[in-house]
Amino acid sequence: MSAWLPTAPCRPERCATRARPAAGPPRAALRLAAGLTAVLAGVALAPLAAPLGRAARHRLTRLWCRTVLRAFGVRVRVTGAPPPPGPLLVVANHVSWLDVPLVAAVLPGRMVAKREVRHWPLLGRLAALGGTHFLDRDRLRALPGAVRDLTGSLAAGHRVVVFPEGSTWCGRAHGAFRPAAFQAALDAGAAVQPVRITYRPAGPAAFVGDDPLAASLWRVAAAGRLTAEIRLLEPVPHGAHPDRRALARAARTAVAGPVPAADCPAAATDASDATETTAPETPRRAAPSPTALSPAVPAAVVLSASAPVPGPGAVPAQTAVASDSANRPCASVHQRDNSSRAAASSAATPS
Repeated sequence: MSAWLPTAPCRPERCATRARPAAGPPRAALRLAAGLTAVLAGVALAPLAAPLGRAARHRLTRLWCRTVLRAFGVRVRVTGAPPPPGPLLVVANHVSWLDVPLVAAVLPGRMVAKREVRHWPLLGRLAALGGTHFLDRDRLRALPGAVRDLTGSLAAGHRVVVFPEGSTWCGRAHGAFRPAAFQAALDAGAAVQPVRITYRPAGPAAFVGDDPLAASLWRVAAAGRLTAEIRLLEPVPHGAHPDRRALARAARTAVAGPVPAADCPAAATDASDATETTAPETPRRAAPSPTALSPAVPAAVVLSASAPVPGPGAVPAQTAVASDSANRPCASVHQRDNSSRAAASSAATPS
């Protein structure tokens, strides 16, 4: 695994636990069948929605995503004031493949996915019809162009949805927000909408490490009372922070809230293990967890790009080149890799 790949300490054996009480196997199987049927129905009907206007597509997207979530037995709770119309960079913490339909059920927009998703059966077609930004994460030199694409979408009035942690965390702790995607908001003059995603109970929804998608689907379907809360936090207006790093830190602080990292079972265990070690160990790298396919087409993005030359009196935007440390997107919804388990010190995407 690349040394600059975002990672998380969360592990499925410690963080992705079953809910108590749980639904019985017959009910869980019914939910799973209903959820997958809802996903396939969306794939089949998506071409009919493509010619519609943006507002109509957004309404259909909200309806479809809520249907998918409900079919899987997930109750949705929305708190906070909806943002005003217009271009918006939506940034959220990343816990599960459920994050994508959850965000799209409230704030549908153009998501970001790795290039390979375009070639996935069924879902690749759906992602393309939804206006997904596909990104070649193996070519660092392509990142400035990817940020320019995001800037163009924002400048055209679209919402763009990003999970800037670059890897799924269990929800009890949060990773750092990679700053490069925030450059698109600065360049386009768009506000940033921080969104906090919380699942109760946390264990069934967590999709971390090398957790198989099938196991995660069954765990969600078998959860007795799974509630997904999406909290719309105060938007960060354009110009409130001078550069992408400061903007990323402010958004991360808002999203993370008062949640100590020690609440993560894997992080706590790793820390305990470290204190019992008499000699320093080489940290284990995390298996970037996928938010693989799901009701909507997912993806976490970590980008770095160049900024335009500022006008007189403007605050200079940060400029990035291909060699910038724009941490490569790790396996998240659309980005799954099989790797070794996580280190406690590691940090931690249709219209």
